[in-house]
Parts: sequence; C-alpha cells; structure tokens
Amino acid sequence: MSKTNFFFLLFFLYSCCVLSNNQSVNYLLNIESKKQAKIFKNEIFFKNAQYYFEANNWDSTLVHSMKHLTVSKNKELNDYCHYFRGFSLSRKKLFKEARAELTLISKNFLFYPLVNKLLGEISLELKEFHKAIEYFNKIENLTDNKQGIRTSIIYQNIGVSYLHLNQFKKAEDYLFKSKAIEEKEANNSILIKIYMNIANLYYLQYKDDLAIPYFEKSYELSKKVNDYNKKWETSLNMAVVEENRNNYKKALVYRKESEQWQDSLNNQNKIWAVADFEKKFAVAQKQKQIKVLEVENKLKNTQRNALFFSAIGLLLILTGGVYLYAQKVRNSKIILRQKNKLDELNATKDQLFSIVSHDLRSSVNALKTSNSKLSATLETKNYDELNHLIVQNSGIANGAYSLLDNLLHWALLQTKQLYFHKESIHLYSVIQQIEYNYKPLLLDKAITFENQVSKNIFLFVDLDSLKIVFRNLLDNAIKFSKENGEITFSANEIDADFCQVIIQDTGIGMSKNTIDELLHEGELLAKKGNSEIIGTGLGLQLCKQMIKKNSGTFEIESELNKGTKMILSFPKTK
Repeated sequence: MSKTNFFFLLFFLYSCCVLSNNQSVNYLLNIESKKQAKIFKNEIFFKNAQYYFEANNWDSTLVHSMKHLTVSKNKELNDYCHYFRGFSLSRKKLFKEARAELTLISKNFLFYPLVNKLLGEISLELKEFHKAIEYFNKIENLTDNKQGIRTSIIYQNIGVSYLHLNQFKKAEDYLFKSKAIEEKEANNSILIKIYMNIANLYYLQYKDDLAIPYFEKSYELSKKVNDYNKKWETSLNMAVVEENRNNYKKALVYRKESEQWQDSLNNQNKIWAVADFEKKFAVAQKQKQIKVLEVENKLKNTQRNALFFSAIGLLLILTGGVYLYAQKVRNSKIILRQKNKLDELNATKDQLFSIVSHDLRSSVNALKTSNSKLSATLETKNYDELNHLIVQNSGIANGAYSLLDNLLHWALLQTKQLYFHKESIHLYSVIQQIEYNYKPLLLDKAITFENQVSKNIFLFVDLDSLKIVFRNLLDNAIKFSKENGEITFSANEIDADFCQVIIQDTGIGMSKNTIDELLHEGELLAKKGNSEIIGTGLGLQLCKQMIKKNSGTFEIESELNKGTKMILSFPKTK
C-alpha cells in the first residue's frame, strides 16, 4: 500500500471514539448536578452554569461557572464548575486550558473518574499518548455504573494510543477487547470505528490480507446506520483499498459513492447552518427589543442622575487641584534630590580628575627624570645601570597605562557604553594568561606565583571584564607585596551555582578602617600601610562594579603586615 493512501486512512484513526460516550456520561452527571442546584438554591451562578452546560451552550457555561468560582467557597459545587469549564473548553478545542481547569478538581469529586476520562481524551487530542494511557488505565477496570463510562470505549482509546506509539501487540489486545464487548451489544456505530482502527493497525504493519476484511466489515455496517460521516469515511476507505489492489473500476464506484455521501453531509450541514441562522435571527430580534427598553431606561436615569454627576464633577475638580499641588511639591523634592546627587557626582569627578592628573604628572615626571639618567648612562656605557633604568621606565609606563585603562573602563561603565557578553569561561586558563602578562613584574620582585585553581571549573561571566578584575587585583597584590613574597590564586565551589575565587598575598596588609573605605561605594582615595603608598582607588571601584555586573560578590580579609585575601564569587556554568 502506498504511504500517501495509508496516511489518508490513518487520518480517521481516533476522532469518533473520543466523542461517542460523552452524551451518556454527561446525562448522568447532569441529573446529579440538578439535584445539587435544588439543594443549594441560593447559588444562582451555579444553577445558571448547570443549565447552560446541559444545553451544550459552552460560552455561557464558561461565563457563569467562572462567576460562581469567583464568589463561592462551596468545594463540592466548585468541583462541578471546574468540570463544566474543563469540558466546555475541550469542546472549543482549547485543550491545554481545559487540562489546567480539570487539574483543579479535588479527588473527592463524585465524578472524578470522568475527570480522568476527559484528561485522557485531551491527551489523545494533544498527541500525548503516554499520558493518555496513564489516565485511561486509572478507569480501565471501573465497574461503577453511576459514572456512565463505556468500558469498550476506554479499551478502544488505549488501543489507539498504543497504535500511535507503534506498540502493535498491546494495541491489538485492547482493540479486540473493545470489539468483543461491542459485538455482543451489536452497537454498529461504535463497531464501525473499531473495525476501522483494527484495519489501520494491520495496514501499519503491511498486513493487507488482515486489514482489508475489517475495512469491508466497517463498510457493510455503515449501511445500517444513518450517519453520513461514517458512510463517507468507510466508502472512501474502500476506494483507497481497491486502488491499492489496482481494481480501479471498483475504486471508481466507491469514490463516487463517497462523494455522494459527502454531498449529503454538506447538505445536512447547510440545513443545520440555516437553522442556526434562524435561531440567531430570532435572538437578535429579541435583543433589539431589549435595547429599546434599555434606551428608555437610560434616558430616565440620565435625567435623574444629572445633578449627581454635576456634584461628582465638582468633587473631581477639587481632587485634581489637590493632586496637582501634591505633584508639584513632590517634583520639587525630586529636583532637589537630583541636584544634591549631581553636586555629589561633580565633586567626585573633580576629585578623580585631581588625583588622576597628579598621578599622571608624577609618572611623566618620573619618566622624564629616568630618561635623563638613561641618556647619561648611555654615555658612560654602564650596562647594569642601563638595564635597571629600562626596567624602571617600563614599570612607570605600565603604571600610567594601567591608570588610563582603568579610567577609560570606569568612564564607559558610568555612561553605560561597556558591552557585556556572558559565556562559559575556563577559569584556570584565564589565570594562566594573567600570570604570563605579569611575569616580568613578578620576577622583578622575586614573587612566587601559584595557580591552585582546579582545571574542571568553568564560570559563566563576561571574559573581558573578568580579565580586568584579575589584572587590577594581581597588580595591587604585586604593588603591596615585599620582595620574595607569595601570591596565590585558588577556588572553592560553594554550591551547584557559585564558585569562590580567592587571591591571597603575603604583602603589607591593611587595617579594618582601610577595608571599610575600599568597600564603601564611590570611595576614590585609599591608603595602604604607610602614607607614601597612595592610589586613586579607581581600579578597586572598577573591579567592584564589574563583579556586580557579572552577578558576583566581593569581600576583603586582611591584617596589617599579615597579607591580604580578596574573596570573589561568580556563577558557574550549568
């Protein structure tokens, strides 16, 4: 059999069996819900919801059941309303919303097996076949006739689910169970669908000799029912079967028959559409009469309420005046706060420019002095002194460059122009690269550097900003360490989400007051150990802001003459 024709047959696989038993099920539920409406006479919205549900008016059911759920605390009636809403939404093909509504029903609900049945049917519609089987299995062996559930239809739905999962043996078992029950009861309408499903089961396995007799059976049974849709389906299936047998003459006969039934079905739909139009026309006429009465009532209400609205208008004008005055006062306070903040920022800017200018002037002056010595040394050809001065010049230039680099990144951060792109970063490799960049400074002071970070740690951060943070902190550690000191990078995995990075040195350390100054937001001037070693504090402020941008934290532990420990935390790559 061709794939095109096969999938055409499979199109009709389970749609009818999902709907075949709902009328009898709801009949029993409607009887019980009517009793509840009589017992709780004051629950008007529930009574209306029950009435519209029984009348298959799904939109009105949804409106009145929601009104009941909004105002009522009666759990028993609320379960009925959730079922009304779930069923109505499923009829309107809003399957996900229907499932959400049904899950709100308590398991003590009298008709809870119907909830599982409807959830199974919704899962079938959503092609979630494993879930459908799970729900149907819960009611597979149900013997409570009060529920009105046909066991054969549950078997058929389970069989169809297994068929879609290509579990053919299980599908065959359940479909034949359903077939055995319906053949005893001689329910032709359901048997047609069962035979079609069994035929498709065998066609899916390319067992044409087993499939075709069931298509023929469903066709013969369709002659005994007054369902144009089933007559059309079965005759169309026979046409496809004969086409695959290369018996085109018979196929043409079946094809013509199916087209006739389709025309009859379309005519029937047209009749229903005309009847529906006539019903809507009658409703529209009634609504027009109601609107005329509403207009008359509005005119009377307008005359009666004119004085009332005039009073309301005056009150609103008065309230508006008070509100505008309050807004003016509030805006004045905001402007004053903004002015104070601007003054504070300008003072910080002036302080920063003063410090940076002083540092740059000192660096340039030192470079100038050193160059003079370098020229003199060149004349004397004192190569040891020459080498010392070159190293010294390099250090001065690196310091000035670092200051300008920090100033640039600080300015970009303040104006929100710095681009951040978070990605998975191998921490060990980044630290190795930073060590390589600072190797000359480390060797100059004979400082031992250790990278104790595990090679299995990956951080989820912006690479460029992480390098800026590590460079600044390593530069500070080198600057404030004595000769033959030690600097260590290590890491601790705090939990599944964050990792600590610890930068520890054996330098001059700092007091608690200095630590508090450094951690204070916006502090630009920081001192270390003695008053001769002064920095702008800009690099550390830049570090704090970039750590924050990367969703991290920053802490300092230190004592005078006992070294410093910088503790950073960053999110790990998940």
